[in-house]
Amino acid sequence: MTTTRIADLVDDRVDEGIFSVHRDAMRDPAVFDAEMQHIFEGSWVFVGLACQAPKPNDFFTAFVGRAPVVVSRDRTGALHCFLNSCRHRGATVFNATQGNRRYHACPYHGWVYDSGGKCVDIKDRDAGSYAPAFDCDNHDLVPVARFGNYRGFLFASLAPDVPALEEHLDGAARFLDLVVDQGPDGIEVIPGAVSYEYAGNWKMQLENALDLYHFTSTHPSYIDVLHKRGERRAAGAAEVPGSIYEDLASQQQSGRGTLSFRHGHVAYWGDNPKGSERPLACAFDEIQSRVGETAAQWMLKVRNLVVFPNLQVVENASLQLRVLRPVAVDRTEVLTWCIGPRGEPLEQRRRRIRQYEDFYNPSGMATPDDTAVYEACQRGHAAHVIEWQQGYSRGMTARGNTTSPQAQALGVQAVDAVQGSYSQGDETCLHTGYREWQRLLRKGAGAAAGDAA
Repeated sequence: MTTTRIADLVDDRVDEGIFSVHRDAMRDPAVFDAEMQHIFEGSWVFVGLACQAPKPNDFFTAFVGRAPVVVSRDRTGALHCFLNSCRHRGATVFNATQGNRRYHACPYHGWVYDSGGKCVDIKDRDAGSYAPAFDCDNHDLVPVARFGNYRGFLFASLAPDVPALEEHLDGAARFLDLVVDQGPDGIEVIPGAVSYEYAGNWKMQLENALDLYHFTSTHPSYIDVLHKRGERRAAGAAEVPGSIYEDLASQQQSGRGTLSFRHGHVAYWGDNPKGSERPLACAFDEIQSRVGETAAQWMLKVRNLVVFPNLQVVENASLQLRVLRPVAVDRTEVLTWCIGPRGEPLEQRRRRIRQYEDFYNPSGMATPDDTAVYEACQRGHAAHVIEWQQGYSRGMTARGNTTSPQAQALGVQAVDAVQGSYSQGDETCLHTGYREWQRLLRKGAGAAAGDAA
């Protein structure tokens, strides 16, 4: 894909009030192939949490773009990230999603690797009549080009020329702090994981976490259930942990905004009139004494963080970790976990899990609505005569603020900030992601053109 073609996919003239994305970004297989090569395999992507492999010899598997990888602790407890591919004929060596094992045998020809990626045995090596040149090769698992750890959030890159991880995260790191610091001993993954697929492009999910505009039109059945549940609770029915959306009117009157950072990351925030319903509320005094009033108050806000290109940390109902894996231009896998403070009290944990089940995942009351509309969008994109989306213009006259009080309170520098009403439904927060998307595609295409020359 040429740099000219990439330039034609985004019409970025915000000074004229215009920003649009060509629909080929969602439907062209050639664009998808370029995304895999230059974004998912050419920049930092999230691969998991350190707490998913807490003990020596623990491991879990993931993907960096199309490449299967494994994150493993060696016998000393050091973390590594390797390509999950046997050096002999290429079979994946780690074929469970997670576990604990010091040695791993390839299921094809039995080459054995230890938890640090070292090849410790080649089956029948002495009888193999190998030439001396074979011994000059390194037979160990191949490490990823870059592997980084920000407070337990693990990122990997297949490209060596990426910026330092903290530089890449920019202001998004502060929002990860607001997650990690919720417990005095950090966070943990609550047992159980969910994976599901939808027949649509991966960027639809990326956009949706920042899209307030869709809520009342996409989730009317959920709103109706919450209204009836509130009536039952008022009548003295059995207690069910409340949702922050139960009083939608108060939500609509509360403040809303977004902070956009370098490299495509965006944080959506909202004041939370139902903060008392949060599991954290019962531990607020302890949290405030440890992290200060500002950070503690921000932990009770509604917060959705997008770390470009594949991580979402969603805290608008419970606290969810959501990881995107593009499979095809019109097929996306989503993996999710409920996370929370390590060792939180049982009642706090019970409330967290109930709220998580209520809202998220295919069994919840909101996610099925979202995936249905993603698939409706993908079907609609088959109308190739329509070239441009008109979905990035709400909030255009409110954009351009880089000195917001929210950014100042958190000590971060935003490249853009928007604050407005619930009904404003700002869409300009999606611009920064598409600028990074286009930048990485251009960079990759330019490098490829230079190599070809």
